[in-house]
Amino acid sequence: MPAVKCFTITYDLLNENGTFSEGDIITGNVTVALQKETKVQSLYIKAKGDADVRWTRKRGDRTYTYYAHRRYFKLKQFLLPEDADETALSEGIHVYKFNFKIPTGSIPSSFRGTHGKIVYKLEAKLSRSWRIDSTAEKEIRFVSKSLTNLHSLMTQQIGSTKKEMGLFSKGQVHMDVVTNKKAYAPGETLMIVAKINNSSSSEMIPKFSIIQNIVFRARGDTRHENNVIHKVVDSSVKAYTQKEVKCTMKIPRDQMMTIQNCEILSVEYHLKVYLDISFAFDPEVVFPLVIIPPDLAPGHLNGGAIGGPSHSDFPSPTVSMGPYPASPKSGSYRYRGAQNNSTPPPAYPSSPLMYAGSPGVYPPQPTRMYGAYNNSPRAPSPYGSPFSSSSSSSVLHPPPSAPAFHPSPSAPPIQPPPPRLSPTAPMYNLMPSAPAMNTDFLSLSDEAPPAYSLLFPSSSPENSDAK
Repeated sequence: MPAVKCFTITYDLLNENGTFSEGDIITGNVTVALQKETKVQSLYIKAKGDADVRWTRKRGDRTYTYYAHRRYFKLKQFLLPEDADETALSEGIHVYKFNFKIPTGSIPSSFRGTHGKIVYKLEAKLSRSWRIDSTAEKEIRFVSKSLTNLHSLMTQQIGSTKKEMGLFSKGQVHMDVVTNKKAYAPGETLMIVAKINNSSSSEMIPKFSIIQNIVFRARGDTRHENNVIHKVVDSSVKAYTQKEVKCTMKIPRDQMMTIQNCEILSVEYHLKVYLDISFAFDPEVVFPLVIIPPDLAPGHLNGGAIGGPSHSDFPSPTVSMGPYPASPKSGSYRYRGAQNNSTPPPAYPSSPLMYAGSPGVYPPQPTRMYGAYNNSPRAPSPYGSPFSSSSSSSVLHPPPSAPAFHPSPSAPPIQPPPPRLSPTAPMYNLMPSAPAMNTDFLSLSDEAPPAYSLLFPSSSPENSDAK
């Protein structure tokens, strides 16, 4: 009766795909089930990654073998004391935990092909005196994330081709092709748009193919292997017609990744869009494709969010950007996003209703008054004018506090203010109104109009006395 009943390896998954990458930590258990007490010399587990290629080529009567090997890492952990001669294990089940950290750096993804492979695995060995060693293996799927310039792989690809027809037809054909990006994860959809201008007397059929190209290298020789992953055939394009063809092709979910960081083998993909023309060379456009891990796909990096940045020139309506005129002739202001924001607009102590009213609360102002005020020579305000539309100012600030003035529709027009004003003088009324007067000017038609100083008393008594 054999002493070792069961010898297995199990490891913990890090993601739903069951893959590991550079820098990940592999944790798991080695289980030994014994049917009787057994003396063990050593028990250890290894984690390693190797690449191998091999093929033969016959030249004349001789057959040549080409092979190459690369090792990317090898880690070893003893589960029983290494320096012990023998360790007695009792009958029953023994579980030993292990952990390995995969080295960082550029390591190729797992691969299995006709003439080569890249394999990552865990290997445990139980050694006993005068007995055959017990071994257990567990292959792990490794996916490399050492990609450079990932952002550049998410841009559109554009290509075109032109062909002059030959002996059996006349005219020419022109084709423009656009793809949405260059890098795709397994399960993603490749979108292609082809615009075909058939100015010839021949019919042609648009065809789309995703092709896998594998190259094995060893001792100065190479071995190529091409596979068509997916192919789509569209309807024919008649002679002397134009047609826009839209094609979608889904990358298989089990498709292996692009491998460009292994010296002895490479796996690359390309998209071929061509026009099948009878009795003529087919014009084609070829785009490179890169199959990337699902974790590096844009939808996964953005938390599954779909869509890109907004290209609108206007800010979001829910963000208040400060006051701005609702109309050039309206004396009211409104706040951007006030309809969607529960917070009321700010109230200013001198004129609480001036910025809180909705458009149309105040009567329209005479155009000449609006222009005369803005064009009057005065010291520039440190906050800028809310009526200004200059593009040099990117932020609009609320105006400073000003004395409260009440509009009077029956008041006479206001003359322009003096050429110079003190910077510390308070702001005058923006509306075409005058201070309330107790004198009835209509009944004093024979008298001279009131002096300007009565209408606008100077705010600086010292200056008035001096005059």
